[in-house]
Amino acid sequence: MDPLYESKIECICCETIYPTTRVRPSFKRASTVDSDFCGHYSNGINPDFYVVRVCPSCGFATTENGLERLNDKQRQSYFERIGVNWKGQDFGGPRTAKQAMATYKLALLTAQATGASERVIAGLLHHIAWLYRYEDNVAEEQRFLKYALDAYIRVFETEGGSLNNAKLMFLIGELHRRIGENNDAVKWFSRVVNDKRIMDAAMIRACREQWQLIREEAEEKRREHSATEAS
Repeated sequence: MDPLYESKIECICCETIYPTTRVRPSFKRASTVDSDFCGHYSNGINPDFYVVRVCPSCGFATTENGLERLNDKQRQSYFERIGVNWKGQDFGGPRTAKQAMATYKLALLTAQATGASERVIAGLLHHIAWLYRYEDNVAEEQRFLKYALDAYIRVFETEGGSLNNAKLMFLIGELHRRIGENNDAVKWFSRVVNDKRIMDAAMIRACREQWQLIREEAEEKRREHSATEAS
């Protein structure tokens, strides 16, 4: 069975109906998953490459979590900032890592131009960091993890009081940890562990595990430092 298939969608910007390539659910199972939910796939198909849908007519790029409709002001903003430069690329069919990166960055620009939610923008930034991780490009991965972290914090500041955001709080802590800001990471992990209103057992456990990992890594560094001084 071909892992890829096509479905047709209507562009919310120019109303063109176009085919977009999807991955069959049976091929979406990750062989391993990183602590910040980045999946790694051993079957040769990376579903993350096909998350973004790009209209070949006007270039409007979005995901299933993006805006459902545009008003006139958003449409005008898109065309003035992005659509006017669109060269009519087609991202249908199998995508390379380079093509996937292009679709995510286009989706990020589209989201910013049309005023998409901070949560959508944070997710795109995080996915771009994952794409750099797949390429072992540590510098760019770190750069986009920092962007994603800032965006997730803005999401928490605007939505934190209205939702059960244990997963969001964990992610903020974990991205702090991944960019080397361990003190801030511990603060967020401890908030999840110590808040009696949070009932998400999986996220509480994940926070405890990462908190313990930080302790173990700090202890290992102390031992290495002591051994260096002793020699």
